[in-house]
Amino acid sequence: MRLRSLLYVPADNDRFIARAHERGADAVILDLEDAVKPEDKDRARAGLADAIARVGQAGGRVFVRINADLDTARMDAEAAHRGGAFGLYVAKADAAKLDALDVFLSTLDADGGREPLCFVPLIEDPAGVLNAAEIARQKRVIALTAGGEDIALALGAEPDAETLKLPKLLVHYAAKALGLLSFGLFPSTAVYGDLGALEAAALEARRHGFDGASCVHPSVVDILNRAFAPRAEEIAWAQRVLAAAEAATGGAFAVDGKMVDAPVIQRARAILDPG
Repeated sequence: MRLRSLLYVPADNDRFIARAHERGADAVILDLEDAVKPEDKDRARAGLADAIARVGQAGGRVFVRINADLDTARMDAEAAHRGGAFGLYVAKADAAKLDALDVFLSTLDADGGREPLCFVPLIEDPAGVLNAAEIARQKRVIALTAGGEDIALALGAEPDAETLKLPKLLVHYAAKALGLLSFGLFPSTAVYGDLGALEAAALEARRHGFDGASCVHPSVVDILNRAFAPRAEEIAWAQRVLAAAEAATGGAFAVDGKMVDAPVIQRARAILDPG
């Protein structure tokens, strides 16, 4: 599954919803949590099925970010399920909440008619960072991501790339240890004005093995799509490696003056077939 760019859209903002499918994002996250005022949440939830259909009309995946408290999360999850969403972004995620949501949704799945919703836990506090491996093992989880602003708040820290790099890497390692997708940039998602800096941050995240990232402004989508896709020189290198591997008679060989063995061959295959 290729998810390089995931664009947040407030679930109650008709103007943003109307054009979300035009932005080129691999996925849209309809936000029922922080982007919607408390007094507007019921209305946003009631309109979720229509919003899901509209933002997904170009074929992108549609996630719904649900609220943190479990009672509201269940209502949000049910609306997302019935509306045809692909998955849930689970705010303030922990293992117990994911388990409770899985049990709740399993009763809806029993009705048949659609694939089960998947989960992307948003890990947003120090306890979640330290328990990321446990969270990653829960049912339905396909990816992990860290909420930088909330983690920084809980730490009493500034939400910059330096302070967030370690917690985001710990969440990233937990995802990769279990073969899951991992989303994120080291700076906070809330910072989107400096597109040059965002491009550098996206390239840095890709070097660390992140698969994609979310964004809150459409101007960032193209940057993420480019940064998390193989560059022309990477594709050419991978083709040379695989051609040399096919011709090789021994175990290890050299390409461009560097030794190539099994892990390098696997990396070349992943570049040409990212999934």
